[in-house]
Amino acid sequence: MSVARSLWLVRPEGASAVPPEEPLLGLPMIRRTVLAATKAGFERIVVEGATPDSGLGRALEATPAELVAPGAAIPPGAAVVPWNRVLRTSEVRELLTGRPPGELGVAVDTAADRRRAERWLLSGLVKDTEGFMSRHVERKISLAISRRLAATRISPNAMTLVSVAIGLLGAPFFLSPRPALQTTGALLFLWHSILDGCDGELARLKFQESRFGGVLDFWGDNVVHSAVFACIGLGWSRGAGASFPLVLGALAVAGTLASAWFVYRTTMMRSKQGPLFTSVAAGDSTASRVADALSRRDFIWLVLLLSLFGKAAGFLVLAAIGAPIFFLVLVALSRRGPERKTV
Repeated sequence: MSVARSLWLVRPEGASAVPPEEPLLGLPMIRRTVLAATKAGFERIVVEGATPDSGLGRALEATPAELVAPGAAIPPGAAVVPWNRVLRTSEVRELLTGRPPGELGVAVDTAADRRRAERWLLSGLVKDTEGFMSRHVERKISLAISRRLAATRISPNAMTLVSVAIGLLGAPFFLSPRPALQTTGALLFLWHSILDGCDGELARLKFQESRFGGVLDFWGDNVVHSAVFACIGLGWSRGAGASFPLVLGALAVAGTLASAWFVYRTTMMRSKQGPLFTSVAAGDSTASRVADALSRRDFIWLVLLLSLFGKAAGFLVLAAIGAPIFFLVLVALSRRGPERKTV
């Protein structure tokens, strides 16, 4: 099958009440398609019937799109897509293989179609590797927030910093054995996790993904987790008048940071993969699936549950055991060869 390397965006055959420059989650619809096509690898992107001083032309400023007059000859093998069809980057990549555009995305002709396209784009931001609570609770909240922030000037990196600040604010509450204070810390920890989803969502919605943003997000999460573990250990030690909780806290923090450093060195420093991975382990082995499950953030809900009874220290025992084991699993996976490598 021939591979299309040029994309032509043309006027739809039927009437549409929604112009292609209409904003959709913060970006004009046609600009969103052009940026998705650029990311997908199209060598040439052409928009038919647009002039630089038109609304359509202004919506495409600072993009690689070429503007041509209506009726311009379309080269053989080019992918032809109506203006009003909204596509994710993954669907645009399928156009490169010759798949018909009518089978992909959402056609936007009415205001109701526009709302449907918004929901469709947002649903594509949910990762397959997410835990149950993250997928069914946290993502619903973070997507609702991102939907409202998409049209603002708030950047993904700003959301990362806000998320990290909230997580660090919650950590000192675990110094107390009182259920009310521990629960407050756990709720702030959970709020950090929810907002942590917004930075990646905004980055993908606004096409502002970057290596720096991914690294900031990655290390920000691990610093927050380490701060929470350290404060639980210190608070438990002070309340019990014993030093063994400090050892448990040190094990949890050391395992967390060692795993983070290992993942950073083995995956995030690669030029192509960068920081945009969705799972810490690849492959179908049991060890890979265990490593992936351990890396999910659903553990925050267990912290919240224990904190309701002032028993957050109980989670530290699990973290002190699990974090070093997780690190050892990652090391073991990395030694199994390319077919079982970490990603």
